[in-house]
Amino acid sequence: MSSSSVPGSGKPAPVGTHHRAWIQLVVTGLIIGSAFIAVYVGLQRAPVPDHLPLAAVGGQLASAAQAGLGDSVDIQQVATLDEGAALVRNGDAVAVVGLTAPTTLQFDYAGASGFSESGAARQLVAGLAHKGGFTVAETDLVPLVKYDSRGLSAFYVVFGVTLASFVLAQGLTGAVATVRLRHRLYAMAGFAVAIGVTAAVITGPVYGSLTPSFPRLALSLILLSAASAFATKALGAWLGPAGIGLAVLVLTTIGNATSGATLGIDLLPGWAQAISAKLPPGAAYRAINDFGYFGGSHAGSSLVVLAIWFVVGLGLVLLRQRTAAHQVTQKAAEAEPQVVVG
Repeated sequence: MSSSSVPGSGKPAPVGTHHRAWIQLVVTGLIIGSAFIAVYVGLQRAPVPDHLPLAAVGGQLASAAQAGLGDSVDIQQVATLDEGAALVRNGDAVAVVGLTAPTTLQFDYAGASGFSESGAARQLVAGLAHKGGFTVAETDLVPLVKYDSRGLSAFYVVFGVTLASFVLAQGLTGAVATVRLRHRLYAMAGFAVAIGVTAAVITGPVYGSLTPSFPRLALSLILLSAASAFATKALGAWLGPAGIGLAVLVLTTIGNATSGATLGIDLLPGWAQAISAKLPPGAAYRAINDFGYFGGSHAGSSLVVLAIWFVVGLGLVLLRQRTAAHQVTQKAAEAEPQVVVG
């Protein structure tokens, strides 16, 4: 509502307040903040492993491990430690265990799976060894890179790219009256390339914190930005402010919390495991980690997930534009005066 002058005073009239507008903003902020705290803190309260993939050498050890550890692990029997080590290096198992002496249990693991995953595997195997009266010898087959000693660099870069892409899409959604659709789409696509390359340069060649080759790292981050931005734009175009709030909840909050970067995928509750790889942050984290440490053996499916979010988001934005244009044309036709002949 625009202000006007009070007659005879020369002072502007007070602007009226639309209470519904600020109430909606306050409620949305409370929902988003509460959800952020509830999801992040809730997942960290008491994580327990659920079907953690382990390899065990020989049928007797595999059966004993499965019986002793139950649903906490998913045991894959292998013939030798070398065969199990290959699974660990490909990312198909967090660790492999095998008897190398009558009282020694060899535990070879992938530190690059994350502190929570490898730590959970270590605790489970230690408990199993204690029951059997074995000592444990450990070897980290896939250690974290020197400049990512806590294994959190992938989380921060994924969170940063997702957040930046969301902010851009939110701003462009609010600039419908001043920026044409094709320019908004060009801006999001160009930004995806720019932020993806910039983030890859900083975390790869400059800091040495992420180990994928530069093209693979940049591609993963470009697709993450495109998926986040176009999904946010689509939700905003169809649902308005509610769609932007939904994008915050799904992409920035739930997506990053369940990505597996801060809490291992196999330590997440069932509902979080079910959606983790299907949301852009989780898919991007898997691609980056797999390219960096496990030879890219499973990265292709993660890139496909990111591409689907991007393409579907773009399609929904274009469909919304077409639907709106059709409605305008239809209203204009209905408003034309009818000429009666007769």
